[in-house]
Amino acid sequence: MRADPLRNSVPVECLKEAANWSAGAGSTWQSAADERVSAKERFARLATTLEADVIPRLVRAHKAAPSASAAPAVALPTARQIEAFTDLILHAKDAEVSRSVDQWRESGLSIVSLCLHLLAPTARELGDMWTDDRCDFAAVTIGLGRLQRLLRECGPGLGTDVDHPVNGRRILLAQPADEQHSFGLSMVAEFFRRDGWEVLGGIGGAVHDPSAQVATEWFDAVGFSIGSESRLDWLRERVVKVRAASRNSAMVVIVGGPLFTLNPSWVQLVGADASGPDGSKAPQLTESLLAARVAQR
Repeated sequence: MRADPLRNSVPVECLKEAANWSAGAGSTWQSAADERVSAKERFARLATTLEADVIPRLVRAHKAAPSASAAPAVALPTARQIEAFTDLILHAKDAEVSRSVDQWRESGLSIVSLCLHLLAPTARELGDMWTDDRCDFAAVTIGLGRLQRLLRECGPGLGTDVDHPVNGRRILLAQPADEQHSFGLSMVAEFFRRDGWEVLGGIGGAVHDPSAQVATEWFDAVGFSIGSESRLDWLRERVVKVRAASRNSAMVVIVGGPLFTLNPSWVQLVGADASGPDGSKAPQLTESLLAARVAQR
């Protein structure tokens, strides 16, 4: 990784996101109120999302790597080395973190292995440290911001050379206008594009008024992503509106985010058709829902 992935300060959006998770803004989602978790648990989910959602998506997006027999074996980071890297993420200067990543790459560690065996365990450790009161809010926020920046830097190296079969499908991806947790949505957009879908939204271009869009254009599906329980009311209202406004009466509505992995019943509560724990499977899931609707006609 030749460019310094951490040459800028921790992204403002990460600090805002962490503040939102910590504050636990109120919501009128009465039916789920008794299920809401503490601010500490909500913030810990950000680390869990990096480890269990974003990083695996990046790896699955990578083109098939050469077989193990085709490349020399490279020692993976040990528990002690992961602990040392976590300490760097929390306390070292950006240049030191960048040098450490460069050294791992120069040792022969692939970007996929870097994500799976160094960055993911570090995200898990940060979440555990926050949950166990071994680290304060500001330090964990900065650490997670650095990890997010590293993941963005790793993204291009994971490869995007794919075939794009034309199937005529269109999907609209949307999220709240002030939603800061948008990285997962951008990855979902790429998975749909890889499967030949035309995608509107995602990668910084998520549509904030989806009902107006589906009223004027044809879409086979709409996908929503939210980052906290405080967005549930927003989501429920938007699902109702897009169904009422859509030119396509058979349009599928899918939702994503770790909230729905932890609370599968919320998919029905917000009025969506489905949610998958694995973003890379979202195109196939949506295709199966569309096929089922055609069969019912």
